[in-house]
Amino acid sequence: MSSPSLNECACGVIRSMADRADSLNVIEIKLPNGATVVDAGIKATGSLEAGRLMGEACLAGCGSVGWTEIHFGDEVHPGVRVVVDRPKAGCMASQYAGWAVSLDDDGAGSPYFAMGSGPARALYGHEPIFEHLGYAESADEAAIIFEGSKLPTEAVAEKVARDCGVTPENLCMLIAPTASLAGSVQIAARVVETGLHKLHELGFDLDAVLSGYGTCPVPPVAKSDLRAIGRTNDAVLYGGTVWYAVDCEDADVERIIERVPSSSSKDYGTLFYDLFKRYDGDFYKIDPMLFSPARVIVNNVRSGRVFTAGRLDGEMYMRSCAS
Repeated sequence: MSSPSLNECACGVIRSMADRADSLNVIEIKLPNGATVVDAGIKATGSLEAGRLMGEACLAGCGSVGWTEIHFGDEVHPGVRVVVDRPKAGCMASQYAGWAVSLDDDGAGSPYFAMGSGPARALYGHEPIFEHLGYAESADEAAIIFEGSKLPTEAVAEKVARDCGVTPENLCMLIAPTASLAGSVQIAARVVETGLHKLHELGFDLDAVLSGYGTCPVPPVAKSDLRAIGRTNDAVLYGGTVWYAVDCEDADVERIIERVPSSSSKDYGTLFYDLFKRYDGDFYKIDPMLFSPARVIVNNVRSGRVFTAGRLDGEMYMRSCAS
């Protein structure tokens, strides 16, 4: 028996959330064209557990998300623990938020925009990163996870389904805004993916990464999405730890290890919200080397050596939470 596709796994998680809508404080919506939407934080209240399941939907069967505590001195903060044993597929072909879904008219006379994660990206396949991943998928159903503040309409579903080559009734969409309980959790659950993407940017061979493990504090919900973008980024930049098992030459790790943590960036040391304002709200002006966990540990199973770089900065994280 063949293993289920990434999209089948992610759709299974989303449908299970719909089945538990009351206990998770989410809302299932069936669009006229048959597409499924699970609202985890727009009209719905959402929940911490809904955010944990969003994280698992993004990983599409390649990993799990659990709960932990993050300690900064005497301070104890809620956090997530992420385990990924198919990091290239789960993190880069699915979890990475690489699909900007936009329409000039969402069918109700207004534009639509949301960042899309999930294995629907592997069906769409037009993001530049897929030229490097060497990963593609064929499936009869598609799952996309949106970070956005507006519910997807029938027109949005039609576009995504068409781009993925599936029928709308076989499309599962899950959404929460950044400033929500579920949003805070699902972004913290990207800590392993964030470090893996940094490895990719540094030219490290992702096929050499066997497994990933990470922890990250779950930041308190902010009053606006912009403030929430600041807090959720700071949680990873100053409070995230990742551990990778790799199989390669030691020289391959030595070449990049000091450049992996967020502290290697020229923009490190400023709260993300303040950076965003400094660069006039343009993400692309921020040093791309900033986007990485605070602390990185690499165990090379070929040599048995362990490489460590970076450090946690609880003071910066707590400043972000108070801002």
